[in-house]
Amino acid sequence: MENLEHILGEHPFFQGLKHEHLHLLVGCASNVRFDAGQYILREGAEANTFYLVRFGKVALEMGTPNKGPMIIETIGEGDLLGWSWLVPPYTWHFDARAMELTRAISIDGKCLRRKIDNDHELGYEFLRRFSDLMVKRFDATRLQLMDVYGNRA
Repeated sequence: MENLEHILGEHPFFQGLKHEHLHLLVGCASNVRFDAGQYILREGAEANTFYLVRFGKVALEMGTPNKGPMIIETIGEGDLLGWSWLVPPYTWHFDARAMELTRAISIDGKCLRRKIDNDHELGYEFLRRFSDLMVKRFDATRLQLMDVYGNRA
């Protein structure tokens, strides 16, 4: 059976992370599963976790007036879910719902924030890596909103 350090170390998001930093990350990690339809994140709720999706599909959703939830992006195996644990006020900006059975590695954001506070090099690495993820999610949201609202006459 693979251990979490090996799994995380082979993921492209964590490649190049120093071994000692990877070891600190594993101390905050655990395996989780979500059933189809189960919410993983809820907009406005406290954000203290992020996930590396190992299997399954997750819909990132945004509530819209008169239309209900709108899927912004669908993520799956190998993708990361959640960046709000890193940026105050630590609240989720979207809902995330498992579209099918989903297995992931959960990283405890509170645990990791404590480690980042004590190791600024690790903090810089995470901020640098998650900044790219944030830009991609905002771009996906922008494109979806252009599709929804851009065709108005």
